[in-house]
Amino acid sequence: MAWFFCVLLCCGRWVNNAQAAETPPHHYTIGFSQCTNGDAWRLAMLAGMKKELSFYPNVSFRMKDARYSSALQKQQIQEFLREGIDLLIVSANESEPVTPVIEEVYNRGIPVVILDRRISSQLFTAYVGGNNVEVGRTAGRYAATLLGQRGRVLEILGAPGSSPAVDRHRGFADALAAYPGLQLVAQVNSNWERPSVLERLPAVLRAHPEVELIFAHNDRLALGAYQVCKELGRQRRVKIIGVDGLPGSRGGIQLVQDGVINATLLYSPGGEEAIRTAMRILQKQPFAKENILGTMVIDSTNALTMKMQTEQLANQQQDIQRQQQLLQEQRDTYASQQTVLYVLAAALLLVAGLGLLAWRALRANRRITRVLAGQNEEIRSQRNQIQEFAEKAKVETEAKLRFFTNFSHELRTPLTLILGPVEEMLTSGSDLPATYRHDLGLVRRNAQRLLRLVNQLMDFRKIDVGKMPVHATEGNLVAFVREILDAFEKPARQKGVALRFLPAEPVVSLPFDVNILDKVFFNLLANALKFTPERGQITVSIQPLPAEGSVRVSVEDTGRGISEQDRAHIFEWFYQGQQPGVQGSGMGLALALGLTRLHQGQLAFTSQAGTGSTFVVTLPLTLPAQLLATTPQPAMPGLTQEEPMALAAPATPETAEASFATGEGRDALVLIIEDNEEVNAFLAQKLQPHFQVRTATDGAAGLRLAAELIPDLIVSDVMMPEMSGLELVAKLKGDWRTSHIPVVLLTAQGAPEQQVEGVQAGADLYLTKPFNPTFLLESLRTLLGNRERQREHFRRELSVDTATVAPAQRVDQKFLADFTAIVEANLERADLSVEDVARSMGISRVQLYRKVKAVLGTSPTDFVQSVRLTKARQLLLDETLTIAEVAYQLGFNSPSYFSTSFKARYQISPSEYRALHIAPVG
Repeated sequence: MAWFFCVLLCCGRWVNNAQAAETPPHHYTIGFSQCTNGDAWRLAMLAGMKKELSFYPNVSFRMKDARYSSALQKQQIQEFLREGIDLLIVSANESEPVTPVIEEVYNRGIPVVILDRRISSQLFTAYVGGNNVEVGRTAGRYAATLLGQRGRVLEILGAPGSSPAVDRHRGFADALAAYPGLQLVAQVNSNWERPSVLERLPAVLRAHPEVELIFAHNDRLALGAYQVCKELGRQRRVKIIGVDGLPGSRGGIQLVQDGVINATLLYSPGGEEAIRTAMRILQKQPFAKENILGTMVIDSTNALTMKMQTEQLANQQQDIQRQQQLLQEQRDTYASQQTVLYVLAAALLLVAGLGLLAWRALRANRRITRVLAGQNEEIRSQRNQIQEFAEKAKVETEAKLRFFTNFSHELRTPLTLILGPVEEMLTSGSDLPATYRHDLGLVRRNAQRLLRLVNQLMDFRKIDVGKMPVHATEGNLVAFVREILDAFEKPARQKGVALRFLPAEPVVSLPFDVNILDKVFFNLLANALKFTPERGQITVSIQPLPAEGSVRVSVEDTGRGISEQDRAHIFEWFYQGQQPGVQGSGMGLALALGLTRLHQGQLAFTSQAGTGSTFVVTLPLTLPAQLLATTPQPAMPGLTQEEPMALAAPATPETAEASFATGEGRDALVLIIEDNEEVNAFLAQKLQPHFQVRTATDGAAGLRLAAELIPDLIVSDVMMPEMSGLELVAKLKGDWRTSHIPVVLLTAQGAPEQQVEGVQAGADLYLTKPFNPTFLLESLRTLLGNRERQREHFRRELSVDTATVAPAQRVDQKFLADFTAIVEANLERADLSVEDVARSMGISRVQLYRKVKAVLGTSPTDFVQSVRLTKARQLLLDETLTIAEVAYQLGFNSPSYFSTSFKARYQISPSEYRALHIAPVG
């Protein structure tokens, strides 16, 4: 084996050396934006580029032809930017239109080489091209030589606005200025192509028969001039000078040699020089920003020499290309041989590795076989023990289930005896004291809860032994779920949880057992309500899936979610989880799963700790015939006997704007702040029949709740830990969010000076203990009535011609002034929302709503509308504004909506109001 590894080692070293010797050059991408590629001179430019590029195999060259369109050229340069290039070469169609996009390329750090035609900016890397002014001067001097410095001259210019045409004309005119005997008698514009000369030149020559020489800005134009002169019979009398001096059968050199034109000026296309300059830039070599190509006159004296030189250069280029092709073939052969060598080396390494693995695997298999033989014997012994344990566990489980079942039956009798008399006492109409009725209600609710747990145990036993039948009838699942959800409205509102019902369709018909699905959805909703905190949300959605033959009901909450360790056990019977502070029987979800499967459905869940859980019940749209009821079942009586247990401390949801209305009556919210638990409970018991009640056990908690809830009235003790009642009143009255709330102080300190101190602190009423509950209740009603009259005062104050309330010393008036100022400053905004105003005032949307509702008895939205309409009365008196302009200045989306709102408020249209208040002129 030693020789084998030596061969592998040598092959590996050879491959590594070969790889190290190859250091591929950096790859570049050059983009070329050509104004046109439709003439011989431009094709010669492209051929020169490709010839020079043949020496740089590591360069990718992309050319885009703009076809004489400046707009297309701008678009193509932007395409180069998106595709990604290392350098851009541009031959501009027109200078001005493409200059901005070329500057953009340069400013992005991409080198730009301008070829032939300049742009109207200096933001480029290098310029390559001829000196067109010098070309024109050379043509002028040569014309003077041909004509003996006297004669009439005609000039055929290139495309108007192009830099070559402008510069060649300027140089030609400068040269003629030195010879007074030469006169430029006419000019002909062209588009650089021969047909334009054939069309325009004849008329000019007929008008100027004295013309003796024509200077054409390129050889194609010169050829056209010759054809026109020939048609007019003047080809022998008119001398012609062209520009370009290209080789080839139709190039300028051949035209001179054939006697078609007298001379042509060499104007190199510059393709080779452009590529050389670009490579010097890319390779970080020195380069010149201005690369001016030389010119010379080609006439009958040197045309043959130039032709032979160009043909020799062409032959040399073909030889170079053939050599490069042979070199590439050699490289391809070398690459293929190198690949074969790599494959052979890899194969050798693989074979060696496989042989080593096979040898080690054989040894390991022998060792494993011996171990497995011993383990098999041990597994057989353990399997027998597990079977014995399973039999014992089954017997023990059966005994436990029997015990729970019998125990449940035993509990039903005393529960019936408890619920019967309690229900009779509560519904008999007897004049029971409120406390007795409250206690009896508490007994009934907890007895119903206990009965529900007993029923769940019974259902569990029925499912386990297969004694719970399914009797499904056709029904509307949407209406059924809505009835169950309605029973949770009250406890959800008390806990501060928002309920949302989102059925995809108003009617979803399918066969289902109301008794089974009632327990399923009740347990899911009760579970969601239990784990959803205050200000949370529960969403129930129904989505038919006809393609799958099912309907999906989702119950989503925003609670604490299910922990990772609880998810695997969440549907196990009697499993209560690891949630701190939450107690339960551990039967609800397990029962829901069993009943859903009994109904041929599926129950699944998704949960993320800290964000909530979603339980999804999937029910089939059709059921087997044996599960359908032969006669329609009566609907379940809802949840009247098993409604969710009322919470001990009702909470106000933050998610709704008007959770509690302000003013008198049961909807008014009273906050009780009392550190003595018994007094606290007593006050709550006495006030709950008349008001919504929240409680706090110290001043700091009470102040926090007051700012959050904005209650209609506060009842507080004076002597409390952390913050006294007097300090609490001072903070409440100093905060504009709570300054309007009446405060009643209760205290055992009955001295007159202490009462005066309480009133001076800002309390609206000061009562000493012990107090008369009836007097307290009537006092609270009086305070709420006074508050309503104060709201009416503010509303009247806001109904005058101007909606602005002048700031005063009172905190409520200061709040209204700030609120009004913000609204008036944003009247023109059609999208002004309550959230925007609340954000400007540094409070929440709900706090703003409750404050405005408490002070004015109206909503912020109605107040904004009132300010707009009041302001409209002023603007309508300005005759320079149209009614539409008034509407848009006040933030109305349309004049019609403004007119409707104005008439609804003042019983008169805007146009009628303006006509009524503005006297006609004259």
